[in-house]
Amino acid sequence: MTSGNLLSTSLLTTLLLVFLSQPVAGGSVQRIVHPDGTVEYTNVKNSEQRRASSKNEVVYRYRDENGVVAYSSNQPAGADFDVIRFHCYACDPNSKVNWRTTPLYREPYRDEIQAAARQFQIDPALVRAVIHAESAFNARAISPKGAQGLMQLMPATARDLAVSNAMNAAENIHGGVNYLAQMLKRFGGDTRLATAAYNAGPGAVGRHGGIPPYAETRAYVERVGILHERYARN
Repeated sequence: MTSGNLLSTSLLTTLLLVFLSQPVAGGSVQRIVHPDGTVEYTNVKNSEQRRASSKNEVVYRYRDENGVVAYSSNQPAGADFDVIRFHCYACDPNSKVNWRTTPLYREPYRDEIQAAARQFQIDPALVRAVIHAESAFNARAISPKGAQGLMQLMPATARDLAVSNAMNAAENIHGGVNYLAQMLKRFGGDTRLATAAYNAGPGAVGRHGGIPPYAETRAYVERVGILHERYARN
């Protein structure tokens, strides 16, 4: 490890391999290849899996002054960077965040959220709650499974929604709100089922006849509900 807590690509790979070989709280880390070919490393039990959650931390990826790709647990100053999240912001069942008092993001992307909410006839407070839960309003957020941007759109979903650049905030919000509106329509306007579907997929909600019994999804739905109530208090 060099000064500034920077990791070269090869060193990061080595450290990840060491980490993945070690048992962690809750069980051993598993390597999972999903049907779409994406790979996930997680210590969440199979019955609880949805998003990668092997570590509750953020890693910043950027190019240093020599053009070399570097990684750091500290946000780099004066450089463009990507954010690699190990799970969605509100999905960790053991999160220590107090969701009833955590600061809200009332101003960011106000125009984009209002426009998309009007177009798809959704409560803008719900949109803001989902963005908060998904990425904490970090437009550069990228999950290990490839979900991108504010509303954490998977590439295939983004294509289906005609989103050409999921890292563009306006496009991401438009596509995410479109998808959320589809989930609301599919589940009769039930926001709990719609947000469960947004997190775990509509198929999982249908198979289980309600919110799936995944710890992460249940935590997510509860927290989105709390955030929704808070954002709705103008």
